[in-house]
Amino acid sequence: MTLLVHLTAAKNIRSVRRVGIRAESHGRGGGTGVYCVPVTPSYQMTYQWGRELRRGGQRTFVAVHFRIPDDEMVWVGHYNSVPIQLAGAEAAALVAGREDARGYELFVPRPIHVREIHRVRRVNRVTGWRYMPDAHGRPPCGCPVCIPPGQYGGAKIRKAYEDSFNS
Repeated sequence: MTLLVHLTAAKNIRSVRRVGIRAESHGRGGGTGVYCVPVTPSYQMTYQWGRELRRGGQRTFVAVHFRIPDDEMVWVGHYNSVPIQLAGAEAAALVAGREDARGYELFVPRPIHVREIHRVRRVNRVTGWRYMPDAHGRPPCGCPVCIPPGQYGGAKIRKAYEDSFNS
């Protein structure tokens, strides 16, 4: 059984413990499912998405650890590349074997039932990366997709982004 972790808002704890994780996220193939990452010995790699997810406005996250059968097919890949379909154990090994696994994600194309949940725990609030892995020292992209209107500090980032094209 492959051990994976899904980060969700703390307000969802009761629902997760009662019925599991609903398949609300839309995958690149058009279906719905659950985004997750394999549990690795590195805390940083396991909970890497926490800081980026906080940018959406939710401040407190919990980690839902769950197990899926080793032979169950999942989608795996870097967040900005085309995913490939592999068995759960192979996908976890692929991510764990990377020297730099930041930005990798698995997509389980179904809901996670409550009987598959192993544990629910709180996670450190400042773990992970923002914008993209290795973004430290690089200016963020100011396009309307990356910095939507109304985001805190967004006008300043968009202005710098637009000025980079005009100079």
